[in-house]
Amino acid sequence: MAENIHPIFDSILSTSKKEGLLKQHGLVIWMVGLSGSGKSTIARALENRLHSEGYLTALLDGDNLRTGINNNLGFSEEDRTENIRRAAEASKLLANNGVITICSLISPTAQIRAMAKEIIGDKYCEVFINCPLEVCEQRDVKGLYAKARRGEIKSFTGIDSPFEHPGNPNVELNTAENSAEENLNELLKYILPKVKYSKS
Repeated sequence: MAENIHPIFDSILSTSKKEGLLKQHGLVIWMVGLSGSGKSTIARALENRLHSEGYLTALLDGDNLRTGINNNLGFSEEDRTENIRRAAEASKLLANNGVITICSLISPTAQIRAMAKEIIGDKYCEVFINCPLEVCEQRDVKGLYAKARRGEIKSFTGIDSPFEHPGNPNVELNTAENSAEENLNELLKYILPKVKYSKS
């Protein structure tokens, strides 16, 4: 019962102390975009680059989350919302402990993204992986679009379930026009100043 819960947030070590130990600032890099847009590719490249430069990171991928913490959720509107809520809460915990957390999640609607931002707070950084639907379908790495077109998958984002383009992301990367290296460098230009440690 909720009335029996007694959080200890006021007595645990502060975020600033954790960040001081790690010599980095925690951040949640929330990557949104259609299936096949390149979210996971950029997320992995970003994590590898940050790791090589001495930063501690965590990567939360939608597929991986659904095999563990979210393995009891389906793809109804309610379950998709809960999927994002849990991912946002986990990301917040990591970032508040100084970890740079990279989330690769479709996050199809403005309402869902607003919820994630509200949960995470000022450590939320939205990155829109922009790729036209037709290009994502051509790639169809997992064969999901073909199944959706045949009616084997219902409520598939971009086909029979909407994807709302973010109106004001912190960073927008175009994976149809720019190379993976160009996109990674563009993202790093925004991310590195935010995670570089200072005692402010």
